[in-house]
Parts: sequence; C-alpha cells; structure tokens
Amino acid sequence: MLRVHDLSVDSTGRRLLDQVSFELAAGEQVGVVGSSGAGKSQLVAALLGLTAPGLVVSGSVQVEGTEVVGAGPAVWHPLRGRATALVAQDPATALDPLTRVGRQVALPLRARGVGRREAARRADALLAEVGLPGTARRFPSQLSGGQRQRVALALALVGAPRLLVADEPTSALDPTVQAGVLDLVDRVTGPGLAALLLVTHDLAVAARLCTRLLVLDAGRLVLDGPVADVLGDPLVADVVAASRALAVTR
Repeated sequence: MLRVHDLSVDSTGRRLLDQVSFELAAGEQVGVVGSSGAGKSQLVAALLGLTAPGLVVSGSVQVEGTEVVGAGPAVWHPLRGRATALVAQDPATALDPLTRVGRQVALPLRARGVGRREAARRADALLAEVGLPGTARRFPSQLSGGQRQRVALALALVGAPRLLVADEPTSALDPTVQAGVLDLVDRVTGPGLAALLLVTHDLAVAARLCTRLLVLDAGRLVLDGPVADVLGDPLVADVVAASRALAVTR
C-alpha cells in the first residue's frame, strides 16, 4: 500500500527527517511514535505533499506503486483525495466554520460528479456511521470537540481511502471522548478495510490500535517492529517518559 525509501526533509543547514524507510501493507494498522521534535509531523507532511515552503523533500514515497515525491499537484490531488486521507489533530483546521457539516462532507462527492440529493444522502449516512445522526444541518461551532473530530473523520472517509493517516487525532480530547474516537478509527481500519498510519506521542493509544510500531528519534527511524517487541526495547524509554509527562500536564 505504502512504500517509503530514504525519505528526508531538509531545511537550511538542518536535516529534519533523515532517510526514513518503511512499508505498510493494505489493511495494516501501524503506529508512528516519538517524543516532541522526533520528526512525526515532518513525516506526515512529506507523505501527503504538505511540507512547508522552503523545505526540501528527497527520497521516495510510493502509494500503490505511484511515486509521489516531486510528482507535483497533478498527482498529489487524487492521491490525497482518494487513495490517502488525513485526519488532523485539530478538526478546526479541517472544517469550514461557515459551512454546515453535511454540506462539507458532501462536497467531495459533488466534486466527483455525484448529484446533489445523492451526495446529501450519502453524507447523512456517513455522519450516522460515525455516530452523528441528524447533525448534517449543524455548523461546526454547534458541535463539541469530539463531535467535530468525528465529522473530520467522516470527511476523510467520504472518498473511501485505502490509507487513513491519523495525526494525533485524539490529543485534544478528554479521555471519555478519546475512547469513542479510537473505537471508531479501529472499526473503519484493519484487514479488509483501510490501512492506518497513526501518528501519536501516546504509546497507550498506539498499542490499542496498532499491531506494529515505528519509533522516530531526532528525525531517524530507530525501531520498527511488533508492538510488544518495541515496547520492551530500552530505546523507547524516553518516549514512554515523555508520554507520561505530557499526560500529567493535561
């Protein structure tokens, strides 16, 4: 599904991501963990073609056999919209505050030629699937943080992506709401469904959803293996400590 080889991101005089290589199979659920500054956000941006201006991306990223590094907008648009979708940490960055949520979920369908009524019907069904029946005519401001994150997930799923990239999707939520969102992500990914690349600082969240973990440190991939093996490795001690410290501050 996803093949990454020697992926690097360079700023002026500084390497932010250093020759990261890994593969992700169809339906596989993989977590990317690391302490603050480890390179997790740079990895997501590089995979999705969202790297900030001024940064240089090199190496190779293949999504279902299509090379996307350096391919330009003509390739990136269909990949982000169909093969790959992103659930961002803050739903406020993914949702238009002035547009009703049902219309937002329906817009990608309309862009692909689906009729207005059918797009609205499918948007209503998808909102119900993520646990938000009857919310299509509400604005994001009328929803709670957890509900907005569910809308963001519905927006990501509307194109039936084969790879779901979730970048800290629950870090801004309280524990009760977090559990519901994680259950939903687990329900829509896995064998026979979309693959999952979950980026998180929280090892407990990663262990709950994923069968394999990638550990980043200072821009390098230092560990890649089954959850139990990675959690038992001394190299993840700093990640564990950072995760616990962040949980205490919240």
